[in-house]
Amino acid sequence: MQKTPVLKVEKLNKIYKNGESTLQVLKEVDLTIYQGEFTFIIGASGSGKSSLLQIMGGLDKANSGLVDVCGQDLSCMTDESLAAFRRKNMGFVFQFFNLLENLNAIENVALPLMLDGVSWKEASDKAKKLLVEFGLQERLHHYPYQLSGGQMQRVAVCRAIVAKPSLLLADEPTGNLDSKSARDLLSLFRKLSNEDGQTIVMVTHDMSLIDMGHRVIDIKDGQIEDDRRVEKG
Repeated sequence: MQKTPVLKVEKLNKIYKNGESTLQVLKEVDLTIYQGEFTFIIGASGSGKSSLLQIMGGLDKANSGLVDVCGQDLSCMTDESLAAFRRKNMGFVFQFFNLLENLNAIENVALPLMLDGVSWKEASDKAKKLLVEFGLQERLHHYPYQLSGGQMQRVAVCRAIVAKPSLLLADEPTGNLDSKSARDLLSLFRKLSNEDGQTIVMVTHDMSLIDMGHRVIDIKDGQIEDDRRVEKG
């Protein structure tokens, strides 16, 4: 069965300038991510892994090269069309949960749908269903300050996937979690990938987690040093 590419990166270069000095953080990167894959991007601090994820998600721009998501070249989009494309096709999870403190769990998860014009009833019903699937049925009306770190991150993941994006991008999502909560979160990611066909790309520095994915890409000095399959996870 032929795999469907969700994300393609070709000849990607990224250079940061500071006065007269320059730093090339990505060098001629070529990469294809397929539908349903759970892929880790690893590498030392400063290797370029987070820059790569930001460019994949259209949160930053490359100096040259192609970023194609779901058949669309991100570089050809205006800022407005790119923002709309992200809302429809991508979900983001970060190290810091970025939940709105004045909204409860259902409201936080429903918000992206409502921003796209979905009614409160439909949005809240979808949010509730997802939160229950993630084991948060006792926390639906709790505010962020009433939740543990692991619970807040699960709410953040629900918010990221409630609109059923083609691509979920996660930048160090376990960085503020204890080891058990981190493994629990990754188990949910694995389930999303295996059962729902969710495509996930996650940046991490925690090598103890990479057995839970399907694929590991190692970035060194702005280039892909290794790209391997995980035999089991």
